[in-house]
Amino acid sequence: MAEKPAGRVERRPLTRELIVRTSIALIERDGAKALSMRKIAAELGVGVMSLYNHVPNKDALLAAVAESVLAELDVPDADPDRDWKLNARAMAAAFQATARRHPRSMYLALTSRAGQLSGWRTAERALALFDAAGFDGATSVRALRALMSYVIGAQVLEGGALRMSERLPGEPAEPQINIDLAEIPRVVELADELVRLDPEADFECGLEMLLSALDRLPRATP
Repeated sequence: MAEKPAGRVERRPLTRELIVRTSIALIERDGAKALSMRKIAAELGVGVMSLYNHVPNKDALLAAVAESVLAELDVPDADPDRDWKLNARAMAAAFQATARRHPRSMYLALTSRAGQLSGWRTAERALALFDAAGFDGATSVRALRALMSYVIGAQVLEGGALRMSERLPGEPAEPQINIDLAEIPRVVELADELVRLDPEADFECGLEMLLSALDRLPRATP
């Protein structure tokens, strides 16, 4: 068998799927604003023009990225014979898992026009879930918004936003914080809880609170 020349790198066939996967990786590494066709081509070791044989332009590529990311949301089909809260938990868990894998790409998919169609498809399946549970149209929309607000907010918090310091204000390790602890007695009392990080437990507890509240809303018998 003939040997390959030393130092030669075998190149993968260029496909639309490979371009999309590479784009997602670059978005996660450098951010969506830094993405360019030239950078994708350099990452793949191909000419820029060769990309256009698979994607017509950058907008189409971003739409494909959004579609690929949102396709990972394994939203369960509505089942009127199953407790709707189980379906809602599965939907929230799917979103959380995808957002953890691709946080920047998920943000792009949810906030840009590129992901609009894929986003509507996901919303359709979620609304069908609430409809099967007996919620009316307006309540289904509000339930969807509440659930999405919760899981997005939980992901933002898990990413570090609003994270409490690991030490109390006024402790020697943080002399730059000048505060009278008498002004924050509850913070002092619950300091151990405030600085203890348990994203999974926090997510499950908050989700249960939300779903329990939604479950008490009026709805038709499924």
